[in-house]
Amino acid sequence: MATKRDYAEEYKYHKTDAQKKRRAARNKARRSALAAGKVQKGDQKDVHHKDGNPKNNTATNVKVVSRKKNRGVYRFA
Repeated sequence: MATKRDYAEEYKYHKTDAQKKRRAARNKARRSALAAGKVQKGDQKDVHHKDGNPKNNTATNVKVVSRKKNRGVYRFA
């Protein structure tokens, strides 16, 4: 018999201040790309941070890629 999941325990990480700031930086990058016309709502695209740092939203560090590439096994060079 499977044990019942403790969702509150699993999501403690998402409530930390550090993770909130990283998530806010990702959202900011998405909003900037939206304002620049690089993405549209519902277009199945992600804003990829080349160096893996979501707080580095410089134009040279971000690019728009498909969700499959950004969230899959594929790694960027």
